[in-house]
Amino acid sequence: MDTDLDNAHTDYTRASTRPVPAGCVETDADWRRRLQDETPGGWLLARNAMTQTLTSGRPIHLMHTTVALDAIRASGQLYASSGCLLAALYCAPLTKTPSGLRPHNLGGWLLETKPHTRTLVIEITPTAPVPAKGLDYLRLGPVHLQTYLEHRPLLTETEDSRLRGKALGQIRAAAPFLDTVLANAAGRRTPPATFVDQLAKAVPALPFLGYVYFEVLSEYLMLHSTSTETKTYADVGEMNNRLYKRLAFSAVSGMDKLFDLSRFRPDHQKLHDLITNIEPRLAPGAAQYTRDRLSHLFTALALDPSQDATAFTFRNQDFDSLAEAAPSLLGQTIFRQMRILERYPQLYLAFEQAKALRAWSYWNDQRIATPFNGFLPKGEIGVNPAYPAARCRVWQADTCERGLVHPVDELDITFMPRLADLAMTAMRRDATGKAAGHPAVV
Repeated sequence: MDTDLDNAHTDYTRASTRPVPAGCVETDADWRRRLQDETPGGWLLARNAMTQTLTSGRPIHLMHTTVALDAIRASGQLYASSGCLLAALYCAPLTKTPSGLRPHNLGGWLLETKPHTRTLVIEITPTAPVPAKGLDYLRLGPVHLQTYLEHRPLLTETEDSRLRGKALGQIRAAAPFLDTVLANAAGRRTPPATFVDQLAKAVPALPFLGYVYFEVLSEYLMLHSTSTETKTYADVGEMNNRLYKRLAFSAVSGMDKLFDLSRFRPDHQKLHDLITNIEPRLAPGAAQYTRDRLSHLFTALALDPSQDATAFTFRNQDFDSLAEAAPSLLGQTIFRQMRILERYPQLYLAFEQAKALRAWSYWNDQRIATPFNGFLPKGEIGVNPAYPAARCRVWQADTCERGLVHPVDELDITFMPRLADLAMTAMRRDATGKAAGHPAVV
């Protein structure tokens, strides 16, 4: 068993919880109960349509949008890509109806906002029910760190020195706020507005905070929303993805062109205005929820469970001490610095394919043919291209005026256990190949 990858997967249909550092006033189980039992949408964590389909053992229908249909036809091959699904082909669920395949609301959003793409329908027929274990990309820090350490000789001495120095510098620069986060997790609460303002100022110093901030607010919106739209999606077992899409695109200029959460950093007033424009009833509680949830979640993500949140400080730590006490945070920071190296386009497959091989081995061992984003089971799901025990069929598809998807032309396609080249992926990079929002590290 790959314990790092196992810890990065969450199954909301089971009662298992993770250990947290000593000194935290709340446990993982406390938050699990709060999210599932004390929010309007909490029941969808364990009983959503996507995971019910996976665990039924029935054929699974997914949609994938692409701009490379001609290349796919010509090669007869489909590749996975990195990102929130680590090493899977990114898709959204489809539900069979008498009139056609109904897209999950995430897929509906993709069809509406990406008219330049073509749609593929993928049918996966597993040999057994698929576990409801989803991959939480926020928990992949130890995997990122281990991959770096194992493949460090591929870097020049200058690259390695600057990579380590930049990662350490980011954590040290954010250390005063990170210590505030630990204090809040331990019960010494900062006023909510002050906390959010400090968080917004800390994101440029430590971009990983932007990812955690965004996911916390996505969770807040999807689980607490009671809008008519949200209820309509809940009636068919779906979380409302449009809520966090509106949040991201309203918060960051150009996010619809390059989805880069390192730029997500609304301060308290901006946060209040954003939530007011999405669902006014939820605006008054957003800052406090952010403070409480992010403090616990970040502490649980960043620190090794052997640590004590009341005794540890991020100030003046060196690389080796962070690798022992905060390997997840160090790994996430190294990973994001790695992506902006000048030579990253050449190094991409060397580092990311290594993670992909780990993921495919773990998924195959766990009988996971269709991994999904497990921070929340919101509909981001993929195809494991290395799974040997499932039958796969692929069609080019059209969408009718009712928004239903219809397979029209079956393709002779093989799923390849290899990541797509970086040039074929967005990877949050701009037209020059640089990661958005960051200068390259040379």
